[in-house]
Amino acid sequence: SLTNMESPLRVLLILTGLTGIHSITTVSRVSVKAGDSISIPCLYGSQYTNNVKYLCKGYYWSSCKYAVKTNQHISREFSISDDQIKRIFIVTVNDPMVKDTGYYWCAVEISGSDVREYFHLSVTTGTPSLYTDQKITGFEGDNVTINCHYSNLGEMRWCKLGRSCVTTGYSGSIDGTGVTIDASVPNVFTVTMSGLKTESSGWYQCVKGDLQMPVHVTVTKPPTTSKYYNYKSKTLVSLDLKKILIPLSVLIFAVMVALFIWFMLKRHSKLLNSD
Repeated sequence: SLTNMESPLRVLLILTGLTGIHSITTVSRVSVKAGDSISIPCLYGSQYTNNVKYLCKGYYWSSCKYAVKTNQHISREFSISDDQIKRIFIVTVNDPMVKDTGYYWCAVEISGSDVREYFHLSVTTGTPSLYTDQKITGFEGDNVTINCHYSNLGEMRWCKLGRSCVTTGYSGSIDGTGVTIDASVPNVFTVTMSGLKTESSGWYQCVKGDLQMPVHVTVTKPPTTSKYYNYKSKTLVSLDLKKILIPLSVLIFAVMVALFIWFMLKRHSKLLNSD
């Protein structure tokens, strides 16, 4: 089983001293349905900003094989991108098959022994044990909800990669953004992030037991608005200028067309009368 495999792997890593400094942070176990692509974020230290990053596949580090590298042509099966500002490189397994199940290593090339961290990918023919949308977008100041579907046992958490977590049954905050978890519905826990800030953007994880599912949250500025004071209700009302300007432009155009037609008809009438 996976648990039985992980134990000797961890022992081997400890005995051979290959765990090294935890310079890379990533998931430990993920599950995906065959045919559905999955992206895995790998957070690294600032000292490795300009180094080559890569994904290696194999149970043992000493015999793992390159899957994709940032300085080489991207393969059809795997792709990789490096965000040097946020110091995260993302590896994507495109259209995975059951045979792609196994251990992978997020790694950075350095002189000497490369730094790395492994994770296990399970590719299933049926519904994965933990899944959700990997891309979530929200406006600054608003709320977003993430539905984490699961079928396995264990504690439920919402974590920011490399940072803190909020556990089911408790409210908390991550980087100043409020987080609550609702587990009242069977086989799904709903995460609500409230009062979003621009710094709320980044990679998070649905966590259930020993499984994780990476989720990227993007926070953008809200649409341009203007405010006016409603004296009747004594409230400050926000107006979305885009929603007003577009229909207003259509109305003005319609009026101009109507005036043009009226002018042409009037002119035509005068010409008839003069004849």
